[in-house]
Amino acid sequence: MKTSTFRYYHCILILWIFLCSISSETKAQNCIALGQNPETAFPVCGTATFTQSSVNICGDRTIPSRCNGNVFTDKNPYWYKFTCFSSGTLGFIITPNNIGDDYDWQLFDVTNRNVRDVYNDVSMFVACNWSGESGVTGASPAGNSLIRCEGPGVPLFSSMPFITQGRQYLLLVSHFTNTQSGYSLSFGGGTGSITDPTDPHLLSAEASCDATIIRVKLNKKMKCSSLTPTGSEFSINPPLANIIGAIGIGCNQGFDTDSLELRLNNPLVPGNYTLTINNGTDGNTLLDNCDRLIPVNEQIPLRIDPIAPTPMDSLIKPGCAPNSIVLVFRKGMRCNSIASDGSDFVLTGNYPANIISASGQCDANGNAKKITLNLNAPLQRAGRFRIILISGNDGNTLIDECGQETPERQFIEFEVKDTVNADFTFNITYGCEVDRVQYNHNGANGVTSWSWGFGNLPSSSIQNPVVNYTVFQPTEATLIVSNGVCSDTSKAIIPLNNFLKAGFIAPEYICPNDLAKFQDTSIGQIISWQWSFGNGNTSTLQNPSPQGYLAGNSNYQTETRLIVTNNLGCKDTAYYNSNVVWNCYIAVPSAFTPNGDGLNDYLYPVNAYKAQKLRFAVYNRFGQRLFYTENRFSKWDGKFQGKACDIGTYVWTLDYTDGDTGKRISQKGTSILIK
Repeated sequence: MKTSTFRYYHCILILWIFLCSISSETKAQNCIALGQNPETAFPVCGTATFTQSSVNICGDRTIPSRCNGNVFTDKNPYWYKFTCFSSGTLGFIITPNNIGDDYDWQLFDVTNRNVRDVYNDVSMFVACNWSGESGVTGASPAGNSLIRCEGPGVPLFSSMPFITQGRQYLLLVSHFTNTQSGYSLSFGGGTGSITDPTDPHLLSAEASCDATIIRVKLNKKMKCSSLTPTGSEFSINPPLANIIGAIGIGCNQGFDTDSLELRLNNPLVPGNYTLTINNGTDGNTLLDNCDRLIPVNEQIPLRIDPIAPTPMDSLIKPGCAPNSIVLVFRKGMRCNSIASDGSDFVLTGNYPANIISASGQCDANGNAKKITLNLNAPLQRAGRFRIILISGNDGNTLIDECGQETPERQFIEFEVKDTVNADFTFNITYGCEVDRVQYNHNGANGVTSWSWGFGNLPSSSIQNPVVNYTVFQPTEATLIVSNGVCSDTSKAIIPLNNFLKAGFIAPEYICPNDLAKFQDTSIGQIISWQWSFGNGNTSTLQNPSPQGYLAGNSNYQTETRLIVTNNLGCKDTAYYNSNVVWNCYIAVPSAFTPNGDGLNDYLYPVNAYKAQKLRFAVYNRFGQRLFYTENRFSKWDGKFQGKACDIGTYVWTLDYTDGDTGKRISQKGTSILIK
């Protein structure tokens, strides 16, 4: 009996482990359906609504976010890719088929990045909404944050993120509810555009070596699903062969393609043909991702040439100081026929240079239409060169995809421009009102364009401009030159150092028997000073001797003038009015009458011209402070808190530093307030 019971529970345990194992494997199941990985994302357009009728259960890969350490996963995901064609805000809505389902999303900027980095690089984050609520979600004007994290009560709509023209984005839609009920995705409400404005068209066509396959190039990505497997959209004229099959290159790994292969029932003979697109058996031509059709009856030419070696007849025009040359061929050249040491080629020209290696830009079939020749040093001087094809160390020249070897001694010529130098000279003619600067560039090495910059002044495109400056201080000038291939930039500081400004320091108040001191503060390359002090005296010294002034029975003003002259003969003048006062003895009146008659209405320290760090306060007979100031121009009007004080005696205190001796003076006294 124990044995039987043991076996029963043992079986139950094994079954439980097995079921847990299945559950664990289901949870960690890899996403294999197209669209459920970043690499196979659905291409979307801003004008169409994308409908996902059901959702495969998979995923749970960690997604980095900006939610303060919260961990999210791409549970039951689908990915969508798009390019921004006009900068602005992005609005979209995700509507669950079952309104009780919880859908989340996160937007990534994947420009120039490996799309797999979305699983580990938070810097690609743009916006998200991981609300724990069910219902319609997305980005709209109703949102007020780009980051919405998990939890009940979190709003389902985030604010609309800003997207930038030319950048690529990925949108993850994650189905948190563990059902297979789908949703719809639509875009709108933002100011940005993710709708490609380019209309769809056929671009070009060429035949395979045996003329049984036509390779068609489209001007943009188009939906794989809009191409019928029989190629019924296409026809050839003259009808010397029939199209019996069609595939989109890359359609087994994605949803769109820009390259097609059409299979023929027999080879085409050499000659000129026309390839035409019409509605196929599916009722349409080809659709781009915005569901726009290639126009019916659109045609492109197709030329079938007799089998012949592919000539060496084209290259990409070299840039400035090239250290490599790129050859271009009409047909793909077998990459295994290219000698990696560059020995298939010889370079001759106006000065020595050698080819040290060669490599092809090889496709999946091992063919390359572009071959890069690397040089031992950049071609920095002007000259004409010739690349000659020979049999390399691999025993052949080049062999094209049709097995034809290009004959030896074929060549192609090219020209290299000189590098250029933007260094320039300048000559300054200094003036009192305007400085005139003549700029010069030698135009060497075929320079054909000049772009001058002079700070806030107008720019220039002539070779040797003249610029007038009215602000005299060092300024920067820049020059960019080009000969159509090479360019260079140069900068220089122009020493406009003839700024002239007269200035001096003079006393504000001059007391009786005091000597007034004057200090020159003028700016410029000054060679002479002419002072006039208003007391009948003059001086030509930079810092003249102190001046005395006669005291009168009242205060009066005297004007001091300084004229300075610089090394160019330019002049500038400065003026200052000083106050000559009749009395500098500091005192506080023994009485005052604040009755508004304009006579003796205030109590304050009079003649405090030399008082520094002054503090003056007034108190009533109870010791309450009624007035306080550290400004010698402030005066007590006999009021406290807006109310007139009573007639009587008031105590004042005065503290200050004597401007002549530097000593601290403290005084105390009384004054009578009289009405």
